[in-house]
Amino acid sequence: MDNSLPTEFDVVVIGTGLPESILAAACSRSGQRVLHLDSRSYYGGNWASFSFSGLLSWLKEYQQNSDTGEESSAAWQDMIHETEEGITLRKKDETIQHTEVFCYASQDIDDNIEEIDDLQKNPSWVASSTLIKPLDSACLSEETHSLYVSSYEVPAKDTPENSGEVTDTAETLVKEEYCGYKTYKHRVSDGAKDEIKPILEDNSDLPKRNRITYSQIVEEGRRFNIDLVSKLLYSQGLLIDLLIKSNVSRYAEFKNVTRILAFREGKVEQVPCSRADVFNSKELTMVEKRMLMKFLTFCLDYEQYPDEYQAFTQCSFSEYLKTKKLTPSLQHFVLHSIAMMSESSCTTIEGLKAIKNFLQCLGRFGNTPFLFPLYGQGEIPQCFCRMCAVFGGIYCLRHKVQCLVVDKESGRCKAIIDHLGQRINAKYFIVEDSYLSEETCSNVQYEQISRAVLITDQSILKTDSDQQISILIVPPVEPGACAVRVTELCSSTMTCMKDTCLVHLTCSSSKTAREDLESVVKKLFTPYAETEIDKEELAKPRLLWALYFNMRDSSGVSRSSYNGLPSNVYVCTGPDCGLGNEHAVKQAETLFKEIFPSEEFCPPPPNPEDVFFDGDDKQPEPLGANTIIIAQLESSEGSKNL
Repeated sequence: MDNSLPTEFDVVVIGTGLPESILAAACSRSGQRVLHLDSRSYYGGNWASFSFSGLLSWLKEYQQNSDTGEESSAAWQDMIHETEEGITLRKKDETIQHTEVFCYASQDIDDNIEEIDDLQKNPSWVASSTLIKPLDSACLSEETHSLYVSSYEVPAKDTPENSGEVTDTAETLVKEEYCGYKTYKHRVSDGAKDEIKPILEDNSDLPKRNRITYSQIVEEGRRFNIDLVSKLLYSQGLLIDLLIKSNVSRYAEFKNVTRILAFREGKVEQVPCSRADVFNSKELTMVEKRMLMKFLTFCLDYEQYPDEYQAFTQCSFSEYLKTKKLTPSLQHFVLHSIAMMSESSCTTIEGLKAIKNFLQCLGRFGNTPFLFPLYGQGEIPQCFCRMCAVFGGIYCLRHKVQCLVVDKESGRCKAIIDHLGQRINAKYFIVEDSYLSEETCSNVQYEQISRAVLITDQSILKTDSDQQISILIVPPVEPGACAVRVTELCSSTMTCMKDTCLVHLTCSSSKTAREDLESVVKKLFTPYAETEIDKEELAKPRLLWALYFNMRDSSGVSRSSYNGLPSNVYVCTGPDCGLGNEHAVKQAETLFKEIFPSEEFCPPPPNPEDVFFDGDDKQPEPLGANTIIIAQLESSEGSKNL
């Protein structure tokens, strides 16, 4: 079967992350011939969402990616002419590090199963029903990332997120510890299993909880849509405006975030946001309500009152708040839950801008400023890919690019050579940062994002409704450390199974993800099988499953940091640590304007009455400003249109 692609394009895009997908859609919408490639088997790159089994497959791919040697591909050196040179691209994705998986959910006792530890646990967090075998310290090194996943096999599908069917071996629930080339298995005796039962389920002082087992999580795995990067959409943000303007919003659905939470003095509290919330709050006194409303009203138009803050422009925002006669609780709410800033890293101007942005986003779609896409953040890149395909873009997943072909005389990139040895010519090339080689990125200094994904049995703040979408900022304990952002999703977001919550933790990395985030996890949750705990611990949500990993943050890298980059090759960065998607949208628009300065960025779709197809019997009227011709596309085998 001939898998060859057309050889001439205007734009070749490598990587299907959010900025690349927006750019591909904008180029295709402006009439450019677009080829969009990704070496992965799924859309989104580090912006993707996975089912539970798909996430485990993704983890295994990274383990195999780091363990195996380079794959053989068609030789490209012979295809380079004397007047050309090749810039090789990276064969392995190295943006994810230090992956660690913990499983706390109990097994089905009725099944005759083999139970082992999922990873090296802190002794205070070890379930009494598991046997612990210490891991060699080499297992946690950067060269051999810690990776512990279930041992069942996932059926081969087009994409990991579609691989929701579980094989018979999954039902045996044999779990293994992967550490280098060693695999440890432990069998738990029947007596040890019986020890799981008491205390947690028999405490009559607490509401009865549903018992969630690991087998249930596996069986309901397709109900999970787990994001690699945790973000929300500001209701007045750039991404929402772009979705509406380009009409890409018709491809997705959204839910309003229902609660803004705060963590203060060891307790989780709900933060009043709107005027109605403030005056209905039982947590604030009447004096505090008036003080808060007065300050928020000022922040909404703070530019008109420069005398109020000019003397504090060089101070931190927390110091400025102390001068506004706000109580400590109000200062905490404003800094961590409304401005969503850290004490040490936020200046007065940054804090005022953040609060103004927060307030401007209130009320457009609900009582909070944020929206969340149903089925996860990974839907957004796919929506823009779909738009690109509608206007003629060609898509190929699992399609690797070996090198960029550069003309020595002009210094411009002329073509790419793929893993099949095919040479594809184009005018412009857009490449995601993770594809660039070590030589190209030798001077680049990357930051890291610490991420944790948790499955729990209930919300961190129980209310009458169990369908809450919440965001919580946990302030740092040590001065200078980063705050941790916690996003909790319920089953109505189509990201987790019924009677569970999906929790995302994010912060800038200072150590490994587990070292950065585990202390916050312990404050908010209790391991599912923990037995020797008090009633206060029992009131916390129980932790069923946890994943920790570090993700590269390339958002702060400038173009000048890359070595030998041709002038017509443009680099898109991966996800940043921010809550919104503003950086990705700004980057996509900036690069589009550099490439096509006279074209409009993602213009509104044409009026259906002005659209006609080639081959219509009737001759159309002369083309007007709002008329567009949609040519009949000839799809080639090996390409994929959404």
